[in-house]
Amino acid sequence: MEKKRIVVKIGSSSLTNAKGELDYFKFHDHIGAIARLKQQGHEVLLVSSGAVAAGFRKLGYSSRPVTLKGKQAAAAVGQSVLIQAYMSAFEQFGIIAAQVLLTRNDFSKKERYKNAYATFSELLDRSVIPIINENDTVSISELTFGDNDMLSALVSGLVHADQLIILTDINGLYDANPMKNPDAKRLDQLHEITDDMLGFADGAGSKVGTGGMQSKLLAARVALNFGVKTFIGTGQGTYKLTEILAGLGDGTYIEHDALKIVNTSKQWISLAEISGKLFVDEGAKVALIEQGGSLLPVGVCAIDGIFQKGDVVAVYYNKEYLGRGEISYSSDEIRPLIGKRASDKPLIHRDQWVQI
Repeated sequence: MEKKRIVVKIGSSSLTNAKGELDYFKFHDHIGAIARLKQQGHEVLLVSSGAVAAGFRKLGYSSRPVTLKGKQAAAAVGQSVLIQAYMSAFEQFGIIAAQVLLTRNDFSKKERYKNAYATFSELLDRSVIPIINENDTVSISELTFGDNDMLSALVSGLVHADQLIILTDINGLYDANPMKNPDAKRLDQLHEITDDMLGFADGAGSKVGTGGMQSKLLAARVALNFGVKTFIGTGQGTYKLTEILAGLGDGTYIEHDALKIVNTSKQWISLAEISGKLFVDEGAKVALIEQGGSLLPVGVCAIDGIFQKGDVVAVYYNKEYLGRGEISYSSDEIRPLIGKRASDKPLIHRDQWVQI
């Protein structure tokens, strides 16, 4: 089998029992399956939920806390419990694991994004399994991923993974709610994620998790945009992950033939905060969208906002959003150049342009 780089995401419901405690039977089932992938020569990154679920009982909570301070306190206790369990279990297979905690800023800030990529590359080069989770203890609501489904999609794009596997307690996406409709049919293959699909996938996750099927489809759509194939489903036993790679998984495969690898620089641009707007004429629109060109000062009609060189700005034609890019000038430097041919240096080079 061809060597692949695989991101495996394990949700809280796939790690815990009905009481919200760490289920060691489920836990070691995942460990054995991941170890099997490593034995076959694949590179594996693990995005693991379960820190809050593993910690809230130890703090005396009867159920998963709902307050931010409760969640963060439970994560502070549970994260150490979880990572110790992982490291000890992987050690039985001669596998070294490393803990990596991320926040939204690690994806929206250029240098931090590059640093994260370099760290993951070094760990994988040394055959280490990164065990990744959100840094729940210090994250605030504005900077979180919402759930680890999206985190797994962002990580899969960052490391240019061949496959994202999202393990959950539901065996894929159905055309109706299988718990309410006995005639619901599973969708074994999807080539895109539409808004309609997101609509009928809406619903809550388990009592110990934060993400339902909708969040998993949103993650799959992001992964597809980054050129990563995705599987959403379930499985048991040592060979469950190798079966998924072979197309025999119990779930939904989301992929298409036109997947393109998005380079690390463009990935960062697609995730960064927008610092301003540029409004362009029709010629600039054609150059950017149809010809794959760069944006020159002569094509700009107006700007909005205050930004610096290296920030990410959105580009519009009238009210139509075209995309975003890393700007080569500050807003003060651009204003005297608007609509002029005084400079052939692009405001946004085509290598720093993303249509999303």
